[in-house]
Amino acid sequence: MRFSIQREDLLKPLQQVIGAVERRQTMPILANVLIKADADRLSVTGTDLEVELVAEASEVSASAGEATVPARKLLDICRALPDEASLEIQAEGDRVLITSGRARFTLSALPSADFPALDEISSSKELTLTERELRHLILRTSFAMANQDVRYYLNGLMLEVGQNVIRTVATDGHRLALCELNTTVDTASSQQVIIPRKGVQELLRLLEDSDEPVRLQIGANHIRATLPRLRFTSKLIDGRFPDYDRVIPKDGDQVMKVEREALRKALARASILSNEKYRGIRLVLGDGLLRIQAHNPEQEEAEDEIEAQYTGTAMEIGFNVTYLLDVLNTVEGDVIEATFKDANSSVLMRDPGATDALYVVMPMRL
Repeated sequence: MRFSIQREDLLKPLQQVIGAVERRQTMPILANVLIKADADRLSVTGTDLEVELVAEASEVSASAGEATVPARKLLDICRALPDEASLEIQAEGDRVLITSGRARFTLSALPSADFPALDEISSSKELTLTERELRHLILRTSFAMANQDVRYYLNGLMLEVGQNVIRTVATDGHRLALCELNTTVDTASSQQVIIPRKGVQELLRLLEDSDEPVRLQIGANHIRATLPRLRFTSKLIDGRFPDYDRVIPKDGDQVMKVEREALRKALARASILSNEKYRGIRLVLGDGLLRIQAHNPEQEEAEDEIEAQYTGTAMEIGFNVTYLLDVLNTVEGDVIEATFKDANSSVLMRDPGATDALYVVMPMRL
C-alpha cells in the first residue's frame, strides 16, 4: 500500500475515529487503526470491539492496499506536521514509512488480516433524520445515564422507534430524562434498543449542528449511523429497559415557574455548603418566593431566596442539587416549570416553551 495525502485530509478522519481506540486494551491490534486505500479513496477504521468508527478521506492518490498503524502515534505525527504539509505513506511488511518534506517516521505495523470487524448488521428498522435532530435527542437525555451501575441496562441510552416518533430516554434510578421527535417513521410495531454509554458519547462527539442526513439502521444486536464520510456502529446492551412511563408523575397539581438562570445560580451558590458526599439541598416553596437551604456536617449553612410563581400549599422538599443543576444546564428556555405532588414524590421539570422533553427527579430525605 502506498498513498499521498495532504495533512488536513488525513488528520480529520484520524480525529474522528480515535475515540474508539482504547489506551489500554487486551489485544495489541486494538491500539491500531486500519487504513484501506484504493485509487482515489481512503478509509480509516478504529474499534474497541464495542464501537467501530470508519471515516473516509478523498483527495488521495493511492495504490490499492491496507495496513494497520499505531493510532495515537500516527495522529500525533499528523498534528506535529506544519499546516498544508503533504504526506507520503508506504506500508511494506511489518513497517510503515511516513515521509513529509525532510521528516521521516517508521512505525511498526500488525497484519491487517488480524484487525477485528464487527458483525454485519441485519437491520430490522431504517430511518433518516438530520444530524441536528439526532444530536438534540441525545444531548437532552444522555446526562441522566448511569455510570458503571450493576443494573447494566441503565448504563446506556434507550432509543425507541414508534409510529412517526423517535424517543430517547435515560435514567440512573434517581432521575430520568426523556426527549422525543415527531418524524416520518412508518413502522407496524415499536422497537426499543439500549446504546451503551461509550457509544452514546462517541456519537454525540461526532454529530454536528447541521442539516446533513443521518441514516440509522437498527438491528437485533447493533445500531449503525451513517453520516457523510463517516460510519458509526455500536453493539447494543442486551437487557430490558425499565417502563419509563410509570416513573413520570401524572398527578402533580402544585406548579412552580421560575427564571431558569436565576435558579441555576442560586442553587450553585447554596451548594457550596452542601454535604460533599450526598449533595443534599432543601427547597422551601411559598407564595411568590423560593427559599434554597443547604448545610453540611461542619454545621455550616447557606440560604438564598429568589422570586417564583407558585400555585400550591407551602412545601419543603429535598433534592440532590447535582441532579437539579444537570436539568437546568440542559434546558435552553428562560423559564423552568416544576410540578410537585407532595414532599415525598418526584418532581416533573420541563421548559414550558418546549414540549419535546421532560425531566423527573426523585426527592431525598435531609
